[in-house]
Amino acid sequence: MIESILRYEFLQNAFAAGLIIGVIAPLLGVFIVVRRLSLIADALSHVTLAGIAGSLYLSQSISALGLLNPLYLGITASVTGSLFIERLRRLYKHYEELAIPIIMSAGLGFGAIFISLAEGFSSDLFSYLFGSVSAVSRQDLWIVVIIACIVVVFLSFFFKELFVLSFDEEYAKASGLPAKWVHVLFMIVTALVIAGSMRIVGILLVSSLITLPVAAAMRIAKSFKQAIFFSIVFGELAVIVGLASAFYLDLAPGGTIVVVSIIILLLTIYLKKWMKRGVPA
Repeated sequence: MIESILRYEFLQNAFAAGLIIGVIAPLLGVFIVVRRLSLIADALSHVTLAGIAGSLYLSQSISALGLLNPLYLGITASVTGSLFIERLRRLYKHYEELAIPIIMSAGLGFGAIFISLAEGFSSDLFSYLFGSVSAVSRQDLWIVVIIACIVVVFLSFFFKELFVLSFDEEYAKASGLPAKWVHVLFMIVTALVIAGSMRIVGILLVSSLITLPVAAAMRIAKSFKQAIFFSIVFGELAVIVGLASAFYLDLAPGGTIVVVSIIILLLTIYLKKWMKRGVPA
């Protein structure tokens, strides 16, 4: 496996991008899960699907756009969707959860239209839906690196604000924290991570990498920082084992990564029950 990675550039791209995503997706996932916004990842992934399908359709219709990386329009759609979710959450103050199915429905609707209009990109679309080891280009890798830098900078500046918002939003607003703008920026960063992760995990499965490692970590973590640490460890483990399995078994990496994440979650659930019964580990 190591020889293959050293020999083939597409494997270097896939594993490098996967290792980065294995950190930033669960890292943001902790805040998403604690704030009970898990379904937002699903909504934005479907909006991203619309952007990707639209980009593939435009590349067929307009020859000048043939070389345009579909990730760009996918990222644009994802960020736009995140802003609309935030706008709808403020519009429906007493029914904020309505924003998520509205945007998800819009993403699915536009995605279905673009897919039905276009012809001949089923194989390209499949790699975006479920991930692909061979489809990750060097340009895709650089996009993931830039997104990771944005995540790190954002969390470096707003970690305390996000922590307070996650556990007591009313106190955060009363204490004078710029809750509105921090939340908007958080949504944008989340959209970027979702769009950047789809080459590896796939549009339909990216939310799993955001939530499953966090769900496993919360079973054994005793503090918020421990939850972040274990989430990243489980995310990296799922990505490494998942990508290796996908390479050797010729499977979609999104599926293998999710299955490994589920196995980790089941093991942590069993470990927690075992510890409660007083059986030495």
